[in-house]
Amino acid sequence: MDEMEEELKCPVCGSFFREPIILPCSHNICLACARNILVQTPDAESPQSSRASGSGVSDYDYLDLDKMSLYSEADSGYGSYGGFVSTPTTPCQKSPNGVRVFPPTVPQPPAQQHLLPQPSSLPLIPRNSCITCPQCHRSLILDDRGLRGFPKNRVLEGVVDRYQQSKAAALKCQLCEKSPKEATVMCEQCDVFYCDPCRLRCHPPRGPLAKHRLVPPAQGRISRRASPRKISTCTEHELENLSMYCVQCKNPVCYQCLEEGKHGTHEVKALGAMWKLHKGQLSQALNGLSDRATEAKEFLVQLRNMVQHIQENGVEFEACLVAQCDALIDALNRRKTQLLTQVNKEHEHKLKVVRDQISHCTVKLRQTTGLMEYCLEVIKENDPSGFLQISDALIRRVHMTEGQWGKGTLTPRMTSDFDLTLDSGPLLQTIHQLDFVQMKVPAAPMLQLEECCTQNNSATLSWKQPPLSTIGVDGYILELDDGNGGPFREVYVGTETICTVDGLHFNSTYKSRVKAFNSSGVGQYSKTLIMQTSEIAWFTFDPASAHPDIIFSNDNLTVTCSSYDDRVVMCNSAFSRGVHYWEMTVDRYDNHPDPAFGIARGDVLKDVMLGKDDKAWAMYVDNNRSWFMHNNSHTNRTDGGVSKGATIGVLLDFTRRILIFLINDEQQGPVAFEGLEGSYYPAISLNRNVQVTLHTGLPIPDFYTPGEGDPNGSVC
Repeated sequence: MDEMEEELKCPVCGSFFREPIILPCSHNICLACARNILVQTPDAESPQSSRASGSGVSDYDYLDLDKMSLYSEADSGYGSYGGFVSTPTTPCQKSPNGVRVFPPTVPQPPAQQHLLPQPSSLPLIPRNSCITCPQCHRSLILDDRGLRGFPKNRVLEGVVDRYQQSKAAALKCQLCEKSPKEATVMCEQCDVFYCDPCRLRCHPPRGPLAKHRLVPPAQGRISRRASPRKISTCTEHELENLSMYCVQCKNPVCYQCLEEGKHGTHEVKALGAMWKLHKGQLSQALNGLSDRATEAKEFLVQLRNMVQHIQENGVEFEACLVAQCDALIDALNRRKTQLLTQVNKEHEHKLKVVRDQISHCTVKLRQTTGLMEYCLEVIKENDPSGFLQISDALIRRVHMTEGQWGKGTLTPRMTSDFDLTLDSGPLLQTIHQLDFVQMKVPAAPMLQLEECCTQNNSATLSWKQPPLSTIGVDGYILELDDGNGGPFREVYVGTETICTVDGLHFNSTYKSRVKAFNSSGVGQYSKTLIMQTSEIAWFTFDPASAHPDIIFSNDNLTVTCSSYDDRVVMCNSAFSRGVHYWEMTVDRYDNHPDPAFGIARGDVLKDVMLGKDDKAWAMYVDNNRSWFMHNNSHTNRTDGGVSKGATIGVLLDFTRRILIFLINDEQQGPVAFEGLEGSYYPAISLNRNVQVTLHTGLPIPDFYTPGEGDPNGSVC
């Protein structure tokens, strides 16, 4: 009930409606508010409306505000209120609530006020006043009939009154003996208010009471306070009651309106009948609106659940992101430690090499200096013989020592620079390119049941991704079972969302499902769809696989040949399961040819008689007799041939794995072939002397009983 409160408030004053009137645009407004937003048009200043100063007649009249007729602007589109007048309105301003407020009218001079009746409750109203709807802002010009031209909304007034009464006080239980408790429900059938204990004790939800409708107390009170039906009077003829309804003007009218007014030539109906009709239409419309409201409530629940899920997923995703970034930082720190260790090793190696070289050079330099000092002292000696005894050895030692200080000895073995450069560019680029990538598999597709269908032995399936799914899809995988409860197999892989699968078994039930995939993997399967192929096969001859000499007509149901040699034509449906029967009638038979009828593999030879190779099983027949032939082996010669108008029947039973031929509804010879397995096409070979027409969708012959493998005897 609280939601309805906004419907019961005036758009001008914001309070509950008081004496509401209906504007031609179907919006409502309080009568007092209508008076407040009236504005005088320039027509009121025209000479025709002026009065002589001595006549005692004012430019303003004390008129009942509800006795003014109205006209619409030329572009307003209100066609149910008589003539139209297009008049510019006085400039206006808008109030804070969006309602246009016009300048106040000029008060009546005191000297002239005593000349007209002065009802104390009615203010002055200028002639040719204008009123603007506060909701759609359409302007209306009023004439001397006043606001009474607007019908009063008595229904709205009654609803407001009942609503205010229901809010006035809490409803009490009518069955409590002492200190009645606050009522929680009301039974519309019993017309009694119950509290919860009394409802459980006196109105249990079982037996006949289970069908009673319990409503909230406020709603029940409003229904109980429904105002009695009032008799309305005509706004044009105040003494006449409204008794009819004008269909063209869509307004209630009185008898005098039909006799004298503009409604005389209009279609009218009884007021009560139209009342019931419109109530029914409103109730029907409300049913649809109620369904939409229920859907909206469920949708709001879904959205609120989504808010909670988004918050939960946001927290979870944020935590995952922080963990991933922390892992990257930890990895970088570990690598930093490794690189620092490598730098330290290089640093220690350089120091060791330089220090070893310093130590080596120091020792060598000490030895060289000692040798030099010793040689100088030897040179100072004056003993020639003694000097000559050691001079050669000293000279060799000096040269040898000098040689030890040769090239490279005084060159540093290690540079002071570190020949290491950290290549961080690619890593920095990778960090800058670090972004979110798709890491989830696609959601399960949704099969579009309205577009999925079967036709003959073909099945068409259509699907789409869920509307809220944002995960990319690279393609789809469609799977079907074998039509006999076997395992699923892939029949399509690609990017399309619709697929037709041909060559299925007739009279079989297939299960189908589809899943999507992307670079992250394969998603879940859709719901399994069960599809039934046609019980009866309708097929034709196939121009695509026929020999070029074959001539087609009658929508590929009739064939002949342009050659004198036998040519093969197959049908466009293959059979591998069930019991199948079809017939061919001979439309033309000249010069006693030998047409052959039967079944064939898809790779049968097309330029020889059917049955000449090991890919066909046939019966060839002339005008007197017939033979069975497979792999050029002729068997079972049988009397009885064909002529123009003859009918050849072919019965293929996979439950018994046999093939039987008929001529003119009589079996021709014994069972022609046994042990048949695999997939076979109906086929025929003929030359230019023969023309035949194919008939499909036929019942199994009466003489034949299906095998145990096909208990229902279903045929195609």
